[in-house]
Amino acid sequence: MKKSLLAVALLGAFAGVAHAQTSVQIYGNIDVGVNKSSGQTLNIGKRAANTLGFKGTEDLGNGLKALFQIEMRYEPDTGTTENGNNRPLFQGQSRVGLQGDFGMVRLGRGLTPYQEIVGSFEPWHGLPNQAGFYTDISVAGFVSAPLDARYGNGTPGSANQNRISNAIFYNSPVAGGFQVNASWASKEANGGAAITGQGVGAASYAANSQASVNPFSVAGTYNNGPAAAMLAYERNGVETKVWSGAASFAVTPELKLMATFSKQNQEHINTIRPDTKGWVLGATYAVGPGKILAGYGQKDQDNSVAKTKQMSLGYEYSLSKRTYLYIDASRKKDIINPVTGGLAGVPTVNYYDVGINHSF
Repeated sequence: MKKSLLAVALLGAFAGVAHAQTSVQIYGNIDVGVNKSSGQTLNIGKRAANTLGFKGTEDLGNGLKALFQIEMRYEPDTGTTENGNNRPLFQGQSRVGLQGDFGMVRLGRGLTPYQEIVGSFEPWHGLPNQAGFYTDISVAGFVSAPLDARYGNGTPGSANQNRISNAIFYNSPVAGGFQVNASWASKEANGGAAITGQGVGAASYAANSQASVNPFSVAGTYNNGPAAAMLAYERNGVETKVWSGAASFAVTPELKLMATFSKQNQEHINTIRPDTKGWVLGATYAVGPGKILAGYGQKDQDNSVAKTKQMSLGYEYSLSKRTYLYIDASRKKDIINPVTGGLAGVPTVNYYDVGINHSF
């Protein structure tokens, strides 16, 4: 009942202020499919994160605009908040700011510039999907918000920890195809679990610890015709750092090639295996209303027994501009336990899915 009343109140509030805004939009998507992983039963699940959002702008005059965006995530097969009812309501993002000739400044919660951009250089659009590479290999296992509360299966990265809270975000104007994006966050405690350092001299963090440094992220992008590129650097609240370079090129209107390389350094909390490298090569090829997705990637952590390797193949068929069907197959081999450096309990995982995605 409380959730129903909250939804009605939100919709009523936005309807009441819509006349005062230059633009107010309700948007989102719903993605439902059937998937199967090694060692698991057949599941009704998703390929893409399911979202419901509200965004708008108000013209303040002299080229200045006020803007806001709030976005929630949900599980369509159960109707619950994504990964559990105790997750923040607007965990996708909740930001308000100003836009003008100086660019765009926002405050609140959202993807870091690095996380927001790096996913666009792998074939699966940066979707949090096992067939794709974004959440693990493209970012070399990096987590932007390790001190935030964890949901899902309780492991780092399972709480959608590629977003940061209590932050300031800046996007510069685009000049000649170039743009600079940056974020900076406070050290506030956000209810995170304890982190135990690994190795001699490694730092540890108690539960609900403040960050030891202010997290920040900087990404430079270039987009011009068929070519796109990115360079990015980020440091999180436990002083882990990552840098990444990526590029894509549309060889023909149908064929697009892309590549990403990332290196993570965790020496502040892990002196045994401080460095992790990850790289991905991918391609998409349009055939009529359909598109073939293909990729191969590796992740290599210091002093581990093997390199994690992943090969994925997918196909999307567009029924309209807003609706497409998809099918994916993926094999991830030599999966490493990040704590021990040895092979995980299930070192090889085969994954398959088929489903439908609709945007509104």
